Amino acid sequence: MKTNILIVEDDEAISNLIKINLNMVGYESKQVFDGLEAFDLLKKETFDLVLMDIMLPSMDGFELMEKIKDLNIPVIFLTAKNGLADKVTGLKSGAEDYIVKPFETIELLARIEIVLRRYSKNSNCIEFKNLKIYEEERIIKKEDEAIELTLKEFELMVLLVKNKNMAISREYLLEKIWGYEYMGETRTIDTHIQKIRKKLDISDNIKTVYKIGYRLEE
Repeated sequence: MKTNILIVEDDEAISNLIKINLNMVGYESKQVFDGLEAFDLLKKETFDLVLMDIMLPSMDGFELMEKIKDLNIPVIFLTAKNGLADKVTGLKSGAEDYIVKPFETIELLARIEIVLRRYSKNSNCIEFKNLKIYEEERIIKKEDEAIELTLKEFELMVLLVKNKNMAISREYLLEKIWGYEYMGETRTIDTHIQKIRKKLDISDNIKTVYKIGYRLEE
């Protein structure tokens, strides 16, 4: 069953952009554009996560948070309000995270993943084609046969799968997997990508994005 996320954002362009990116990585999502509408929907339907703006028509995000906290649904605030007092208020209200606009899509997806893992709504097993990836055990199986990967190859594959259909720069991959001391060593990424393609037989799925990096496609 796919993770179902409610987007509560009154800016239609931002809401649509979030929805597109959520759908691209495999989440189900639904949009509402004011607080009261969100409150009514949350009483009727079940969601695994709510992405919520604070400045909303009819009922603001803080008020809505107060009304839904008994539903035990994790909430991430998305807001242009970047003051420390607002952030403290948001987190004290029970929100799991607080992201200030403008934000990078890849950061939003990473924060979503962390919150869902905390709530144990997402499975320990990530599936891609005929592969099963067990993140905690650090095992990848192809048709139930374990494939031997190095730690960095495994971490790189997990990052690609969690951001599938998105172009990811070599620099970002280096920072997340190897750390800042490797910045500039982009050949390291290329070498590991070649090994992953061969070991997992997914050469056609890991696309090279010209002058940027790589994208994993189904």
